[in-house]
Amino acid sequence: MTGDAAALYAHLGTGTTHVVRCWEVIRSDGVRLGFTDHDLDLAFDDLVFKAESGLTARALEQGTGLSVDNSEAMGALSDAALSEADIEAGRYDSAEVVAWLVNWQDVSARQVLFRGHIGEIRRAGGAFQAELRGLSDKLNRLVGRIYQRPCTAVLGDATCTFDLTQSGFSWEGAVTGVAENRKLVLPALPQFLPGWFERGRAEMLTGAAAGLTRWIKRDAVEEAGRRIDLWEPFRADLAPGDRVRIAAGCDKRFGTCRKKFDNLVNFRGFPDIPGDDFLVVHPANASNKAGGSRR
Repeated sequence: MTGDAAALYAHLGTGTTHVVRCWEVIRSDGVRLGFTDHDLDLAFDDLVFKAESGLTARALEQGTGLSVDNSEAMGALSDAALSEADIEAGRYDSAEVVAWLVNWQDVSARQVLFRGHIGEIRRAGGAFQAELRGLSDKLNRLVGRIYQRPCTAVLGDATCTFDLTQSGFSWEGAVTGVAENRKLVLPALPQFLPGWFERGRAEMLTGAAAGLTRWIKRDAVEEAGRRIDLWEPFRADLAPGDRVRIAAGCDKRFGTCRKKFDNLVNFRGFPDIPGDDFLVVHPANASNKAGGSRR
């Protein structure tokens, strides 16, 4: 992803320049898209930057220190570039963005101007406007451990380390029924206990919503089959026959981590932390003075 910045600086020093801007968008599903404000397509880093996308960007606002760098990208919605259906489905939510200044006569002479992610996207009149947020925007997020009884990890993440691909903790197959893009009917799946997938994730593998995921709210066995309700609907149409992968859920409890996942060594909660009542407890004359629990 690096370029020859020295060659670009030398070109800028000549006074007669041939520079354009290029943008690379990397979606959460791994799809890479390239755009440029040049009148011809450019190619570098194994990516073609399309010239006919109609994409432009406002001047980049940059500051020193920890202030947030930001800009906006604007363009027309077209099936060949950015489609309204993909934006509505959420495929560009928090997508990574890299902006380049490039010598179009020698694309190896280039420099990164901006690196960040897409924020709010507005659509109107067949066009879109996307807010671009710099890397320092993530410094506004609160981070750190929380002292609480439930586990703070997300099942399967780097702190949990549990492997959800092992047998018995996920299922992949075709949806037999759909309602409101948030209620899925699957085969009965008798090998899984009722509620096994509650708080888990559903990832669509095929169809209009392929690559999108949602959290599971309810998992129940009914006469029609296994019923999976999602916390929020997919923003793309689902249809019977679409393939889905569902993964087991975790309620963040100490006992669940031990009995369901046998992953107690990675439990990230504090199950023995005293409750609020411990702060206001008062001395009492008790017959048992062995130092054990007061309850």
